[in-house]
Amino acid sequence: MKKSMMKNFSSLFLSMMLIVAMALCATGCGGKQETPMTGGTQGTPMTGGTQGTENSSNAGSSETVLGEGKTVFTFTVVDGSGNETVFEIHTDKTIVGDALLELKLIEGETSQYGLYVKKVNGITADYDVDGTYWAFYINGEYAMSGVDTTEIKEGDSYAMKVSK
Repeated sequence: MKKSMMKNFSSLFLSMMLIVAMALCATGCGGKQETPMTGGTQGTPMTGGTQGTENSSNAGSSETVLGEGKTVFTFTVVDGSGNETVFEIHTDKTIVGDALLELKLIEGETSQYGLYVKKVNGITADYDVDGTYWAFYINGEYAMSGVDTTEIKEGDSYAMKVSK
């Protein structure tokens, strides 16, 4: 009887360990595929960055460091599938859009309303083609100004997210 109980306990213990290992593996992956310095799901390599080092100070996420300069800010790109790519931007520019254009992280067309961003980190969102556009966020809030008119504030974080 004791041998049978011991065998059942061992099986239960091993099963629990397997479940925990699988849960840790799934949580560690997070279902997101971060590919800094690429065009996300399109896989188009970015060019023009002066640096490209990984910073793993944040557990579970990584940042790509780009540029050179005294001012530092975080720039996050969120594609249409919700995948995030985080950049730590170093610049001497004073406008967010100028810094991102210099590093070739954004591309667009200039109009009477300002810069219409169509491509971010190699990922295209074009309202005329598929009804999507790049929305600009400051500290997690939808921005009331364009990326080409927003002054960089040390410590602020900026993001561009594909929206419909």
